[in-house]
Amino acid sequence: METKTILTNTAKVIFPVLLGGAILYWMYRGEDFTRLEHVLTDEMNWTWMLLSFPFGILAQMFRGWRWKQTLDPIGDLSPTSVKQPSSGKKIRARSATCIHAVFISYAASLLIPRIGEFSRCAVLKHYDGVSFSKALGTVVTERAVDTLIVMLYSGLILLIEMSIFGTFFKKTGTSLDRILGGFSLTGWLVTAVCGMAVLILLHLLLKNFSIYNKVKMTLSGIWEGVLSLRGVKNLPLYLLFSIGIWVMYFLHYYLTFFCFDFTENLGVGCALVSFVVANFAVIVPTPNGAGPWHFAIKTMLILYGVADEQALWFVLIVHTVQTMLVVVLGIYAWAVLSFTERHKNEFIDNRS
Repeated sequence: METKTILTNTAKVIFPVLLGGAILYWMYRGEDFTRLEHVLTDEMNWTWMLLSFPFGILAQMFRGWRWKQTLDPIGDLSPTSVKQPSSGKKIRARSATCIHAVFISYAASLLIPRIGEFSRCAVLKHYDGVSFSKALGTVVTERAVDTLIVMLYSGLILLIEMSIFGTFFKKTGTSLDRILGGFSLTGWLVTAVCGMAVLILLHLLLKNFSIYNKVKMTLSGIWEGVLSLRGVKNLPLYLLFSIGIWVMYFLHYYLTFFCFDFTENLGVGCALVSFVVANFAVIVPTPNGAGPWHFAIKTMLILYGVADEQALWFVLIVHTVQTMLVVVLGIYAWAVLSFTERHKNEFIDNRS
């Protein structure tokens, strides 16, 4: 491997970690972490945190079930893998494999942002013999559908809750000039770093096709995967899963409000707005959105009247616990797949 390639790949791993770490350091510098221990042991209702877990798990399971729907119409074996069964039947991805692959993809993205899409397709190819390129094509379809859903509900929620921004500026007498004038050198530096991160992300997105080439993806495979949505047998169920994914994500986040006395009365409106803002913040490539997610949620909580320190502890605790859940699910899926039989030449029953 060329030195330039090694350096590029290394930078893709190190830069997101450094960026997320820098933002977190800037946010938590000077904080007394003994206070965090007190919040965890004496001020937090862990029952609500535990109740939020099923929704986080269901969000990933819905994604796995939805993925299987788009994979079924293109269930042929990869031409470079095993021989086509003499019966001429198609090899179909198993529901369990799809779900476990999604679990692993989320955990893998904690190490290298955006690698999850490739890892779950690799898992599916390894265990169920589904073409990598066609599977990745269906992921492209998923991203398009998810983007449309996020744009629709984000626009609606921000429009409904726009009054909170006007109220905030009216009460505080804050104007754009005062905001810009009040920026410290550190504030301008963080803003500049975030801006550079967005530009770098756009650059990496434009180079994604070179990544596809490295995994020997064919253009025909991508196109067939994108068109797979037309072959989905139960489109209403597909749409139900698609909406359900984001409903589950929201409930996974919203229930954590009831873990703390300073957020339990904020209402659904605050949860919806902060959820939307956080979805856009995590576009910045850091492991599981660490840093940008914290900053976005903290800012919105302050906008709704939460004290600065309380907002800091909320985002740190919630993000850390939810990240640990992703890790546990990834380890669980890896362990289960380790004992899962790889299907090669036999027909895979679609009911499995």
